[in-house]
Amino acid sequence: MDLSPYPHPIPYGRQCIDESDIASVIATLKSDFVAQGPRVREFESMLCEVTGARYAVAVSSGTAALHLSCLGLGLGIGDRGIVPGITFAATANCLRYVGADVEFCDVDECTGLASPQSFQTAIEASDSVKALLPVSYSGAMPDLEGIAKVASNAGAFVIEDAAHSIGATNEAGVRSGSCEWSDAAILSFHPVKHVCAGEGGAILTNDETLARRVRRLRTHGIEPREDWLYDQAELGYHYRMTDLQAALGVSQLARLPEFVARRRELVFRYRQAFSEAPFASRIRIANTDLGSSHHLFVVHFSGEAERKAAYEFFHKKNVRVQVHYMPVYRHSYYANSSVKSLSGVESFYSGCLSLPLYPSLEDEEQTYVIECLRAFLNR
Repeated sequence: MDLSPYPHPIPYGRQCIDESDIASVIATLKSDFVAQGPRVREFESMLCEVTGARYAVAVSSGTAALHLSCLGLGLGIGDRGIVPGITFAATANCLRYVGADVEFCDVDECTGLASPQSFQTAIEASDSVKALLPVSYSGAMPDLEGIAKVASNAGAFVIEDAAHSIGATNEAGVRSGSCEWSDAAILSFHPVKHVCAGEGGAILTNDETLARRVRRLRTHGIEPREDWLYDQAELGYHYRMTDLQAALGVSQLARLPEFVARRRELVFRYRQAFSEAPFASRIRIANTDLGSSHHLFVVHFSGEAERKAAYEFFHKKNVRVQVHYMPVYRHSYYANSSVKSLSGVESFYSGCLSLPLYPSLEDEEQTYVIECLRAFLNR
């Protein structure tokens, strides 16, 4: 196969927009509502159907959803939350937004998932732990039932960061975001996620009181009264999703089964290719269960030097692989964290690289990615 740089960039992830999505947004542009209106409510209702959660509150971003989850649950100064070391910084930052402290727990060196024991170990090394924030990394769910038991024993809340995992189930068939084993869950609708709304997020919960409070907090802390009157009951934020975003979200969410099926098909092709030489002896792949919705496809190299060389090789070929993620505690903002290194986190980070994975990735493009990796390993 010709391995000249690919004619166009192949990103690690991207949105999949078709004519039905465009038509949905145009119809809303022609309607009476472009800010918050009926499409937001429709989107929230669909999110409940898809995830199984009783309540969904759409907001402006996944980060806003994390922030409001912490506020809604009453976390604040003097409290402490535990976050896996491998995640996007927002999972930790939401605790700092409300004045709470952050501690980090270890993850599996291949899956990137935090176990109940990882959270338990972090709890035993901390005090005033009031929240655990497990991350359903790459589309696979951690042991939320086990984590919920650890949280219950510690008197802590559970907030599932499900930004990677809408459409996923665990081995028992429990859906990510259902809140069966969490007090709340959050979603993200960033363009590289399963469902794109341009930007956006949502809080999911089965707790009516929490749902009511985060709805108020997303709109300045205001509650409507009779006629023209309204009352600002508490200090809130402007975290609303617009009907334009929701119109795209509604159309995209209707296509979620198609998106997840294509992601699984692409993962199957990667796994088949990588089961043979030279891949099998040179890279590691997480053995996640069949319920994963596969936001990312991560391969692991022998260490940082080989991963860096692979990253540079791919980019020269116009394949925009990425690293997910640098350990959060390595960021300068968290330099004063009591955690300086966690063995599973460091092992995961040292070799991880995300290959292109998104529903509109063509078979020919994926084959090019596979052959690039073959060429790199055979150098």
